[in-house]
Amino acid sequence: MTSVTLHSLAGGSSQASARLRRSRSRALAAGLLLPGAAAAEYKFNFPEPVTPIARETLHIHNEFMLIITILFVVVFAIMIYSMIRHRKSIGHAPAKFTGPRGALQWFWALIPFAILLFIDFVLMGIPAVQAIVNMEDTQTRADMVLKVTGMQWKWQYEYPEAGVKFISTMSTPREQIANGEAKGEHYLLEVDRPVVLPVGKKVRILLTSTDVIHTWWVPQFGVKRDAIPGFLRETWVLIEKPGTYRGQCAELCGKDHGFMPVVVHAVPEPEYLAWLEEQKLAAKTAASGSDRTWSRDELIAEGKVAYDKHCVACHQADGKGLPPAFPALAGSKIVDGPLLDANGKLIKDSHVDRVLNGKANTAMQAFRNTLSDVELAAVITYERNSFGNHRGDMIQPAQIKSLR
Repeated sequence: MTSVTLHSLAGGSSQASARLRRSRSRALAAGLLLPGAAAAEYKFNFPEPVTPIARETLHIHNEFMLIITILFVVVFAIMIYSMIRHRKSIGHAPAKFTGPRGALQWFWALIPFAILLFIDFVLMGIPAVQAIVNMEDTQTRADMVLKVTGMQWKWQYEYPEAGVKFISTMSTPREQIANGEAKGEHYLLEVDRPVVLPVGKKVRILLTSTDVIHTWWVPQFGVKRDAIPGFLRETWVLIEKPGTYRGQCAELCGKDHGFMPVVVHAVPEPEYLAWLEEQKLAAKTAASGSDRTWSRDELIAEGKVAYDKHCVACHQADGKGLPPAFPALAGSKIVDGPLLDANGKLIKDSHVDRVLNGKANTAMQAFRNTLSDVELAAVITYERNSFGNHRGDMIQPAQIKSLR
């Protein structure tokens, strides 16, 4: 709108142009000095806390800021007073002594030291220790468990008590990332399958990783905990307010580190229980798909969906990869090799073996425990019949099921 207005006034009077410049200057000054409430909340303060941990963190932050501000003002006020009151230009004579001289000097050394010790240990130390103890208390009165597994570059969520498990990947279109489309409202902070948690329930969260260190971070929860390969770490949340809360991986975990969002839907318990039943039913339906015979076209269509969700980040949309870290699938000897041996058994380092079990010491992860039989069969079939690969063969979900 501003550029259109300027263009329309380009040939106008200098007086109108001057008024326009003054109005823009006033608008800019107002924007800098009087930011909107939403902007102020996120730029100059923490986001709204919705868990006890986040609320306590904000309280301690504000308390500490008040203490250090008072210290700053007092110390600098004494310094400025001393510099003005004892300057040479008004005839103040400097003292001429060395070493400690009397109780007054010890007083001015020890009393401030004692005050700082009191502030550090009583006013700051005790609240901080209490907050840390509360943060680490993951098991007291926990109502449920959520297991979070980080992997390049997505999250796997598991509800062990309900037998529900799924992968959550970023759903922002690649066209937006490549600046081919306008950015969406939640650019880079949207996923295909968000986590759903009940409001008012203490959720014990277990974190681990399959490859490198990731960090599960939701600012409004006050939770930021590393997921480390080979370790099971813990934290907890108790969400007090329904809503959608967004975060992301906060650890530099590789090429697509910035494309690993976290989205949590917090809902009332009845709605959560209904969602859980839907997920159980969907899991049973997916499992039943392993028992029927699929056509090649069905597998290719399903495989493209799975490839775009789980494989495109490394091997790219055209299958040419990013060698040497992420090899090309187009023209690959592995993809072009046999599926199984004559007895229907797994061939080491074959296409099926690589997708199922990954490759040690590389970025190629094992998908055996993260994708369903249908997804595994579909993505293998898709890769063998795409990117210029024309094997013309396929593998059935039932065969994948027998190889697990």
